[in-house]
Amino acid sequence: MGDKFDLDDKVLANYQSNGVSHLFAISGMHISLLTGIILFLLKKVSYNNRFNYLIVILFLILYLFLTDFSPSILRTTIMFILMVINNCYNLKIKSIDIVLLVLIIIIIINPFYLYNVGFQYSYLISFTLVLLSRKINSIDGRIKSSLYVSYICFFVSLPISIYNFYQVNFFTIFINIILIPIVSIIIYPLSLFTFIFPFLYPILYFFVYILEFINSFFSSISFFCVVFAKPSIWLIFIYYVVIILVFFKNRFIFLLLMLLIVHKLYIYFDNNYLFTTIDVGQGDSLFLKMPNNKGNILIDTGGKVEFDKEKWMVRKKEYNITSNKTIPYLKSFGIDKVNYLILSHGDFDHMGEAINLVENFKVEKVIFNCGPYNDLENELIKVLDKKKIKYYSCIKELN
Repeated sequence: MGDKFDLDDKVLANYQSNGVSHLFAISGMHISLLTGIILFLLKKVSYNNRFNYLIVILFLILYLFLTDFSPSILRTTIMFILMVINNCYNLKIKSIDIVLLVLIIIIIINPFYLYNVGFQYSYLISFTLVLLSRKINSIDGRIKSSLYVSYICFFVSLPISIYNFYQVNFFTIFINIILIPIVSIIIYPLSLFTFIFPFLYPILYFFVYILEFINSFFSSISFFCVVFAKPSIWLIFIYYVVIILVFFKNRFIFLLLMLLIVHKLYIYFDNNYLFTTIDVGQGDSLFLKMPNNKGNILIDTGGKVEFDKEKWMVRKKEYNITSNKTIPYLKSFGIDKVNYLILSHGDFDHMGEAINLVENFKVEKVIFNCGPYNDLENELIKVLDKKKIKYYSCIKELN
């Protein structure tokens, strides 16, 4: 169903940092397997292909309702229907034309799907794979073919990732080679069998554990994860022009690398000051960036609390301001670390998010105010000691 509600936030964040969160988006892989199973069963009772395909299409329409018309499922379903019509009536329409027709139909149904990141990923990757299908099929060897498909998927999704998430994991190509077969060949089919035969659960659990272990291991390697400033639409256009050149002539890969390097170094040529009051709901969080990436300061992190009427007390709200606002905001300028985190005092609405920031973003130095530390400040100090981050208190001036 594509429901990620019970998936642990940290586990999901690891998949996202590895660039393989698409494994949990319902896509063509799921539709292909489901329709394949249904067609296999129908062929046992009926030799009428048109009737069998009609039953499958009705199933897919029902599946669309169950998945709340997810853009990726809608795209795959429409494409399947058009392919069936093309084959049954021998219309001889090219695959690339069907892919373009799918886009037109989806825009008519809901133009705002174009802004959906999942749809952007799934459609552009599918379009490119169809466009380069001859070249893919000409490659000898399954490993080489899989590596080339992963290579295509990575570069097609690169500008989308930079524009929406401001970072790219360049190890994703190889992570995909390892994780995609585990999910598509083992875990997903085994999940269906376990649903029917629950005694298979220990086997499924074992493979899920292996998947989580591999995912956690790769996410701990941060060297290949690079932060980029949010690009303009024109830069996105230039990226795709260069990527198209790379697909047809490999020697243009150096041009793409140069573009990525210039984009990464842009922050060192930005001579503007930046002073921002970050919207943290309550409390304070102020950010100051020096010109040419000469340093930055974050004063307080904020910390949302809400009043529990049943227990008549204030409790922490289950919403990470730093993960959802502060860190993405900093990354959007190409900033990959906080030079100084200054904490005005130990109240939760001012430094409640400090531990989450330190655990999920690079912080060089922390500065406390004068006076004894309270419980919240002592909790943060334990994390700082563990991560070997320097901290000071009651300083007179800051260079």
